[in-house]
Amino acid sequence: MTRYYALIKQRNVSRKRRHWEKRLAAKKNKRKEEKRRRKLSSREQEADDSAGGDGPHFTKRVLRAITRERLAQAQSTGAKLCVDPSMTERMSDKEIGRLAGQLRRLHGCNRKASRPFHLFLGDLKEDSRLHRGCLRMNDGFLHYTMDVTERSCLDLFPPEQIIYLSPDAERALESVDADKVYILGGLVDESIQKKVSYLRAGELGVQTARLPIDEHMAKTANAKNFHSKILAINQVLDILLTFCDTGSWSSGLEAAFPRGKGYVVAPAPGPWGPGPRPVGGRNR
Repeated sequence: MTRYYALIKQRNVSRKRRHWEKRLAAKKNKRKEEKRRRKLSSREQEADDSAGGDGPHFTKRVLRAITRERLAQAQSTGAKLCVDPSMTERMSDKEIGRLAGQLRRLHGCNRKASRPFHLFLGDLKEDSRLHRGCLRMNDGFLHYTMDVTERSCLDLFPPEQIIYLSPDAERALESVDADKVYILGGLVDESIQKKVSYLRAGELGVQTARLPIDEHMAKTANAKNFHSKILAINQVLDILLTFCDTGSWSSGLEAAFPRGKGYVVAPAPGPWGPGPRPVGGRNR
């Protein structure tokens, strides 16, 4: 009897092993077939893109090469934009992490732009809190298409070429000049300290300017009566990039100014006077 039960047990074990091996082989075949199907679909899509469409279509490899060439051109002749993180001693670890995330988005937006800026990240000390945060949070940070240096913006550029962008500046920015260097204060401030970037520009002795928000936007009513012109550095870059593409501040602000800040782009005046422009010949 003991031998009989041992044979039964061995038979069950063998049957379970064969069943498990069949399931494993089926899974491998399924994965292999799925991989083959995805590869075929990708090739068909590339062929369709090359054969038709409204404009030229390129493979991912070609697109990456075009991006590299465009960024290299920007580093030679593009407008210059530098992030100044010298105020990070005012910031908490949480705010440092948020600034590292903004730098990642800033770099990503610039890579996708048709007319990218030549980006600089100055005054970044190695092993500083921001440097460690960027290494921890941003994959490939050391290979960003951005000039990262421990030197300050005054060490990098003549002061007469520098325009420090601050929401507290009196003069509105009218254009983006390739001969100028635009500085963004790398500051995330949940306590809303007043005029920090403006005072920093005063310490450096350089010109200041603000985005023309007052000239092209109007306050909008909201439940909390909240209105703010404080923007993340990547949002400022988005506005500048759209302006460089379109030549329109209204387009740049409409595309990238956050809706939750309590501002909307003001309608352009027309022959019918101030107020909303008519749609289809009539106000609605």
